[in-house]
Amino acid sequence: MPQPNRTPGSAALPASRSGWAVPHAMPLVAMALVVVLLGAFLWLLQRNERDEEALALIKDALWVEQNLHFQLASDEDKLERLAETLGRAEVDLRQFAAMARLVVNTNPAIERVLWLDPQGRTMLAEPPLPQDGMPGADGPPSDSLTRHDAMRIARSSGLRAYGAPYRIDVTDRGFDVAFPLFRDGVFVGALVGVFSFEAMLTHHVPWWFAQRYQLEVIDVTGTVLGAKSRMVVPGSMTGPSPDPARSHVIPFDPPGHGLALVATAYPSESNVTRTVLVAAIFALTGSALWSLWSLRRHIAGRLRAEEALREEHAFRKAMEDSLTVGMRARDLEGRITYVNPAFCRMVGLEAEDLVGRGPPMPYWLPEEIDRAEAALQDVLAGRAPETGLEMRFQRASGERFDALIYEAPLIDANGRQTGWMGSVLDITERKHAEELARQQQERLQQTSRLITMGEMASTLAHELNQPLSAIASYCTGCLNRLRSGRFDTDEVAAALEKLAAQAKRAGQVVRRIHDFVRKRDPNVAPCSLARVLEDCVGLTGADAARLGVRVELDAPADLPPVTGDRILLQQVVLNLMRNGIEAMARTPRDDRRLTVTVRREGGGDEAGDGVLLTEIRDRGCGVAPDVAERLFSPFFTTKREGMGMGLNICRSIVEHHRGRLWFEPVAEEEDAPDGNSAGTRFLFTLPVHAQPSGRVSDQSAEAAE
Repeated sequence: MPQPNRTPGSAALPASRSGWAVPHAMPLVAMALVVVLLGAFLWLLQRNERDEEALALIKDALWVEQNLHFQLASDEDKLERLAETLGRAEVDLRQFAAMARLVVNTNPAIERVLWLDPQGRTMLAEPPLPQDGMPGADGPPSDSLTRHDAMRIARSSGLRAYGAPYRIDVTDRGFDVAFPLFRDGVFVGALVGVFSFEAMLTHHVPWWFAQRYQLEVIDVTGTVLGAKSRMVVPGSMTGPSPDPARSHVIPFDPPGHGLALVATAYPSESNVTRTVLVAAIFALTGSALWSLWSLRRHIAGRLRAEEALREEHAFRKAMEDSLTVGMRARDLEGRITYVNPAFCRMVGLEAEDLVGRGPPMPYWLPEEIDRAEAALQDVLAGRAPETGLEMRFQRASGERFDALIYEAPLIDANGRQTGWMGSVLDITERKHAEELARQQQERLQQTSRLITMGEMASTLAHELNQPLSAIASYCTGCLNRLRSGRFDTDEVAAALEKLAAQAKRAGQVVRRIHDFVRKRDPNVAPCSLARVLEDCVGLTGADAARLGVRVELDAPADLPPVTGDRILLQQVVLNLMRNGIEAMARTPRDDRRLTVTVRREGGGDEAGDGVLLTEIRDRGCGVAPDVAERLFSPFFTTKREGMGMGLNICRSIVEHHRGRLWFEPVAEEEDAPDGNSAGTRFLFTLPVHAQPSGRVSDQSAEAAE
């Protein structure tokens, strides 16, 4: 289908679309901004939580560091008072051992208390060392150097001194705190308190801190000397990868020597509710964005469809307005729902006067309202004829016209029938042209008959001359007898009877000619085809005898009648017989034979069943192949003075009677042993009369005219 040309108004379409896109893109932009702001808010919230967690970590770590210093200072004070006891002149060893035992038992961080002489040998240990009972024995090789260093620092400074960390046993590490002992200004030894990192952290770090953080004591190399934790924390010193954002380091001084406290926050348990809520928000936001995008695409597609529909509607309207065929749509109840301008012009009414109207319609003829109602009911019942329905309508001016209506069902997009669409054609001019063509055809047929009779004039004159001569002879003889006075009554009566027979014979010839050439309207009635053939044989008898042609008729008397015009059928048979007679002009006189045969085919004994097949066979020159294709064409003839309309008129007459006319060449071996052409057979069929009837008599056929 050709697409309509785009008008200049369609050039403004991109601008209108751009103007439409700006407001319709705002929801998408707003939703995108909501997503961005929501993400920023969640990021800020998470950042604030991390900052708060880091601040809480620092505060708690400082508090624990102060608490450990406080506990360490408390333990050192007790050891210092114990050292003052040893600095007296006289020392009760049992009493000192009891006091040392009490300090160790009441202060869990103190692993052991040692009394060393000026050379660093152990004088007393509480609890006793494994080597106890061997006076002067040194401590374990792993801590002797650090302990001697602390003792040397304390002796030189006169103040307590802290030793470097060392391994106390297989599972514990600790450090020494050495207090110098002086008597009368003379260094007499040192009191050493052995502190355990594990015991210090276990007893001096509160449980709530351990629930939140992991606390570790590390040396300058990062080795963990002691820790308090309920789990291994990712990001701690013992974990796979330290995370500075989750840990806080505080120097542990005293005891110093590069020791530090590391507090690492446990990974906070994920907030499932918040996570689900955030995921739901993002999912809903994404769904809203997708919905808006889909809605935008849907609206854009709908606008494109509406625009295409408007263009298609404009194109369809222009096409319908340009039609000369009237279009009329009716619903299932017969009310008009649509008419095009051509239909309005056809009936002389406006669309507003027709749409919504039900029967009776203003363009129906008053005298044919019942017929129009019946036709409408047939259409609504789905019985509209496929070949169309002819009706007569009237315009608003009162002028009447013939219309041919084709009805088709109206089907909607869901496949349901909503009404009927009718195409209305004004066939007034066409019917007028058909009537003129019919009249011309009749005149042409009459002219053809006149020409045929003109060609047969000499033969007919000869045929009429014989009975007229006989009549004249019989009249002269009768007059002579009567004038002589000597006559026999029977002899005169016999002569008069012969005269009457010859007069009747001449009258029959005149009647045949008059019936054949007279101009009249076609009279379709049951007629005897055998009688038609007999009349045609009689008309052509003289002409056939002049040319030496024998005419043989085979027409059974019990043939059923056919429905048709007897004169038109005579014209067909007469034309075919004359063509056959003339075709045998060069045939030897002994072989000039024209056979006319009629028989019934394709039916039983009942009337109205089957057809009558008529065969007219000559033994002439035949039909050449190059002539056969154009034999029935108008104005084609092989005669020197022919019009070329005979066979064409014959075929038209036979087809008008619902029959068929054709020709067949006769095989040479059938009837021409000498090698000459066997001639041609012309055949035509006519349907048997539909009403039960016997053989139609001559009188009934003549009366039907």
